[in-house]
Amino acid sequence: MAPRSLSPLVLALGGAAAVLGSVLFILWKAYFGRGRERRWDRGDGWWGEEPARLPEWDEWDPEDEEDEEPALEELEQREVLVLGLDGSGKSTFLRVLSGKPPLEGHIPTWGFNSVRLPTKDFEVDLLEIGGSQNLRFYWKEFVNEVDVLVFMVDSADRLRLPWARQELHKLLDKDPDLPVVVVANKQDLSEAMSMVELQQELGLHVVDSQREVFLLGASIAPAGPGFEDPGTVHIWRLLLELLS
Repeated sequence: MAPRSLSPLVLALGGAAAVLGSVLFILWKAYFGRGRERRWDRGDGWWGEEPARLPEWDEWDPEDEEDEEPALEELEQREVLVLGLDGSGKSTFLRVLSGKPPLEGHIPTWGFNSVRLPTKDFEVDLLEIGGSQNLRFYWKEFVNEVDVLVFMVDSADRLRLPWARQELHKLLDKDPDLPVVVVANKQDLSEAMSMVELQQELGLHVVDSQREVFLLGASIAPAGPGFEDPGTVHIWRLLLELLS
């Protein structure tokens, strides 16, 4: 019997995955391009500021332009990529940092989420890409575009830890100079692996000692305004140090 050809459904799914990867990369370039304009409307309640009102035609006086001070220089941007298997807590991490309320139940990310956080000297752009199997193929396309990689791990998901290790080392091999912060999330769960176990199971003990790879424990959950989990505070401070 002659072998069957690929069904139209399989071809369509493959094409959709390729298109999704291309769209993600284009959006990355548009959103995180150097010297870009601000991404979102500042009046949407995210930062609590109202958009500036444009002057009416009869209010405009060209002589006023001469008295205006030059616009302030925009802050530099720093890019952080947040990756990890689905369910590891990536979206919750971004929501905690931005002070947003928790989502109801577990909602996997089918594309990407992003957050921009201002600091005194620069703005930090964090991009999360979904961790489902069909999206992991595209992770490596973004690694060389960022300043720091955050890799989230579910400390209690022993069954999928080998997959997490495999994906992490693919990323480590992709850019040997990229600082990496491995977050051992859900340390509050009784079945969570210890930090020593995770270091061994993730193969961090074999990573070049000269490379900047950090393993931090956390129990990330939006429990109110600000950073409630000390581990989250530690992660944020480390990111600022690496980005400075």
